[in-house]
Amino acid sequence: MLQIIELQGKNIVATKASGKLDKKDIEKIHPLIHAILDKGMKVRWYFEMEEFTGWDFPGLWEDLKMDTAHAKDYEKIAMVGNKKWQDWITQFMKPFTNAEIKYFDLEEKEIAKEWIKK
Repeated sequence: MLQIIELQGKNIVATKASGKLDKKDIEKIHPLIHAILDKGMKVRWYFEMEEFTGWDFPGLWEDLKMDTAHAKDYEKIAMVGNKKWQDWITQFMKPFTNAEIKYFDLEEKEIAKEWIKK
Protein backbone atom coordinates (compact mmCIF):
# COMPACT_ATOMS: atom_id res chain seq x y z
CA MET A 1 0.00 0.00 0.00
CA LEU A 2 1.19 3.51 -0.78
CA GLN A 3 -0.05 6.27 1.48
CA ILE A 4 0.33 9.96 0.64
CA ILE A 5 1.63 11.72 3.74
CA GLU A 6 1.75 15.41 4.60
CA LEU A 7 5.06 17.18 4.22
CA GLN A 8 5.17 20.92 3.65
CA GLY A 9 6.75 22.12 0.44
CA LYS A 10 5.40 23.30 -2.89
CA ASN A 11 7.36 20.73 -4.91
CA ILE A 12 7.42 17.78 -2.48
CA VAL A 13 5.66 14.46 -2.92
CA ALA A 14 5.72 12.48 0.32
CA THR A 15 4.71 8.83 0.50
CA LYS A 16 4.86 5.92 2.91
CA ALA A 17 5.05 2.41 1.47
CA SER A 18 4.09 -0.74 3.35
CA GLY A 19 3.45 -4.27 2.20
CA LYS A 20 3.63 -4.79 -1.55
CA LEU A 21 2.99 -1.95 -4.03
CA ASP A 22 0.82 -2.55 -7.08
CA LYS A 23 0.05 -0.58 -10.24
CA LYS A 24 -2.78 1.39 -8.56
CA ASP A 25 -0.40 2.54 -5.84
CA ILE A 26 2.06 3.92 -8.39
CA GLU A 27 -0.74 5.58 -10.38
CA LYS A 28 -1.68 7.61 -7.25
CA ILE A 29 1.57 9.55 -7.61
CA HIS A 30 1.19 10.60 -11.26
CA PRO A 31 -1.20 13.54 -10.62
CA LEU A 32 1.01 14.81 -7.78
CA ILE A 33 4.12 14.76 -9.97
CA HIS A 34 2.35 16.42 -12.89
CA ALA A 35 0.91 19.16 -10.66
CA ILE A 36 4.47 20.09 -9.65
CA LEU A 37 5.82 19.86 -13.20
CA ASP A 38 2.95 21.99 -14.50
CA LYS A 39 4.20 24.78 -12.19
CA GLY A 40 7.63 24.57 -13.84
CA MET A 41 9.34 23.02 -10.81
CA LYS A 42 11.33 19.85 -10.28
CA VAL A 43 9.98 17.15 -7.98
CA ARG A 44 11.37 16.31 -4.56
CA TRP A 45 10.18 12.89 -3.39
CA TYR A 46 10.24 11.67 0.20
CA PHE A 47 9.74 7.87 0.04
CA GLU A 48 9.39 6.18 3.44
CA MET A 49 9.38 2.37 3.60
CA GLU A 50 8.06 0.70 6.73
CA GLU A 51 7.31 -3.02 6.53
CA PHE A 52 7.68 -2.57 2.76
CA THR A 53 8.17 -5.84 0.87
CA GLY A 54 8.51 -4.56 -2.72
CA TRP A 55 6.30 -4.47 -5.77
CA ASP A 56 4.13 -6.94 -7.61
CA PHE A 57 5.20 -7.25 -11.26
CA PRO A 58 2.64 -4.78 -12.74
CA GLY A 59 3.50 -2.33 -9.94
CA LEU A 60 7.22 -2.66 -10.59
CA TRP A 61 6.67 -2.17 -14.33
CA GLU A 62 4.54 0.95 -13.73
CA ASP A 63 7.15 2.34 -11.32
CA LEU A 64 9.96 1.76 -13.82
CA LYS A 65 7.95 3.43 -16.60
CA MET A 66 7.21 6.43 -14.38
CA ASP A 67 10.81 6.75 -13.21
CA THR A 68 12.13 6.51 -16.77
CA ALA A 69 9.62 9.04 -18.12
CA HIS A 70 10.42 11.51 -15.33
CA ALA A 71 14.14 10.82 -14.83
CA LYS A 72 15.05 14.48 -15.47
CA ASP A 73 12.08 15.86 -13.52
CA TYR A 74 13.33 14.89 -10.05
CA GLU A 75 15.53 17.22 -8.03
CA LYS A 76 15.93 15.18 -4.84
CA ILE A 77 14.77 11.78 -3.61
CA ALA A 78 14.96 10.75 0.05
CA MET A 79 14.64 6.98 0.50
CA VAL A 80 13.89 6.10 4.13
CA GLY A 81 13.91 2.47 5.24
CA ASN A 82 15.34 -0.19 7.48
CA LYS A 83 16.56 -2.95 5.20
CA LYS A 84 19.82 -3.41 3.30
CA TRP A 85 18.02 -4.11 0.00
CA GLN A 86 16.27 -0.72 0.29
CA ASP A 87 19.66 0.99 0.49
CA TRP A 88 20.76 -1.12 -2.51
CA ILE A 89 17.75 0.08 -4.54
CA THR A 90 18.73 3.66 -3.72
CA GLN A 91 22.23 3.06 -5.10
CA PHE A 92 20.79 1.28 -8.16
CA MET A 93 18.59 4.30 -9.02
CA LYS A 94 21.42 6.86 -9.10
CA PRO A 95 22.63 6.33 -12.70
CA PHE A 96 19.07 6.64 -14.03
CA THR A 97 18.31 10.15 -12.82
CA ASN A 98 19.93 13.54 -12.37
CA ALA A 99 18.34 13.81 -8.93
CA GLU A 100 20.32 13.84 -5.73
CA ILE A 101 19.32 10.58 -4.04
CA LYS A 102 20.07 9.76 -0.45
CA TYR A 103 19.19 6.79 1.78
CA PHE A 104 18.24 7.29 5.44
CA ASP A 105 17.46 4.73 8.13
CA LEU A 106 13.95 4.94 9.63
CA GLU A 107 15.41 6.40 12.83
CA GLU A 108 16.66 9.30 10.67
CA LYS A 109 13.32 10.12 9.04
CA GLU A 110 13.12 13.59 10.60
CA ILE A 111 16.60 14.34 9.22
CA ALA A 112 15.43 13.04 5.82
CA LYS A 113 12.37 15.32 5.92
CA GLU A 114 14.56 18.33 6.62
CA TRP A 115 17.01 17.29 3.88
CA ILE A 116 14.28 17.00 1.23
CA LYS A 117 13.05 20.53 2.07
CA LYS A 118 16.48 22.22 1.70
